[in-house]
Amino acid sequence: MTIVLLVIAWLQIAAPAAQGNTVPQGNIETGKQLYMKHTCYYCHGTAGQGGGSGARVAAIARNAQSFIRYVRRPNGQMPAFTEKILSDQELTDIFAFVRSLPAAKAASDIPLLRSLK
Repeated sequence: MTIVLLVIAWLQIAAPAAQGNTVPQGNIETGKQLYMKHTCYYCHGTAGQGGGSGARVAAIARNAQSFIRYVRRPNGQMPAFTEKILSDQELTDIFAFVRSLPAAKAASDIPLLRSLK
């Protein structure tokens, strides 16, 4: 009985702490609109595949906080997007859109590339 009470007490203490650490949820459709409006596609491609001057952003291994931090202080050619340009919520929406993009197919799954062997 004592163990059960300890577990219940721990859950009551842990639950509010976990709720305070929640990351804002992004809206995929809003993120897509912002991605296009702020011309992210120009460097990163419409499917997040990257290009000559922009890195691939589809299927990236970043979390939302890391993504926002990078967009605020990028390295390389990418300009910084301050809070005056994009709010944290807008970047969270863009991140949600980027995370919704499918990963690129393997070269072996693309018939044209298979035929070049």
